[in-house]
Amino acid sequence: MTNETTFNKRKILVLGAGELGLEVLRELSAQGVAIGKAEVSVMLRTSSSSSSSQRSQLLTELDALGVSVIAGDVVGDTLETIAETFGKFEVVVSCVGFAAGPGTQLKLALAAIESGIRKYYPWQFGVDYDVIGRGSAQPLFDEQLDVRDLLRSQSRIDWTIISTGMFTSFLFEPSFGVVDLENRTVNALGDWDTSVTVTTPQDIGKLTAKAVLSEPEITSKVIYTAGDTVSYRQLADLVDEALDCSVARNVWTIPFLQDELKKDPTNVLKRYRLVFAQGNDNGAGVAWNKEVSYNYIENVKVSTIADWLRSNAAV
Repeated sequence: MTNETTFNKRKILVLGAGELGLEVLRELSAQGVAIGKAEVSVMLRTSSSSSSSQRSQLLTELDALGVSVIAGDVVGDTLETIAETFGKFEVVVSCVGFAAGPGTQLKLALAAIESGIRKYYPWQFGVDYDVIGRGSAQPLFDEQLDVRDLLRSQSRIDWTIISTGMFTSFLFEPSFGVVDLENRTVNALGDWDTSVTVTTPQDIGKLTAKAVLSEPEITSKVIYTAGDTVSYRQLADLVDEALDCSVARNVWTIPFLQDELKKDPTNVLKRYRLVFAQGNDNGAGVAWNKEVSYNYIENVKVSTIADWLRSNAAV
């Protein structure tokens, strides 16, 4: 009986243990490892930009979660080496984002196909790239479409893409400039009726783990998450309520954002501002109704923007 149980455990490899990767690992541990449904490993670089104390703290937590660590470098290792590593697992979940540089997402998808794993979850935790289309203000989005085209063109491995919208915390990131809690200002991208979908990394981790461990599995499709979907007018109202004041309200129009990007064409934050203002030129692709989301369909409780503000915005 023990051997049969072990045989049926899903062997899962997660790439990276950053902001999102660690949340996915925590939930795979809780939903899978702890109840004998999964064996989970994480691929980490042997050298890291983290301090030795941060690294030690991470390794201690991974050990407590029952997660094994294997060495690997998605940027420095060859495609063949990565494919060989992938081949030891049944499912691979990539939590390696754009910081890894151009070409990495396609390289990992090619390695997944070459490895012959059963299931691949690529890093697509963001906007709906199919709707945004090619040639957006963020050039890396085109590579995300290349990954989708590649996965759809083959039948060797199964895949699932999870579109999450913006990370909720990024909406309030001071450098992004949309919500300035300190100065009590909201800057709408495009206009006040433009909408944005957000999900917290914690909820993305919870929903990703649920999808990975689901029976029957979700096969060869795009699913959506949505902690909240709001217009920038609604966002400003929520900030008003949380701070118990009337925030200053400005509109960063598309022409203004285009001019700002022309002055500084390599500025990543200015690229993102324009993308979220434009969507696919009709505003679509950066927001969707909560009713189409995986969390709504599966009745999974997630954090709204109001929830985030209650926990993070001091009056």
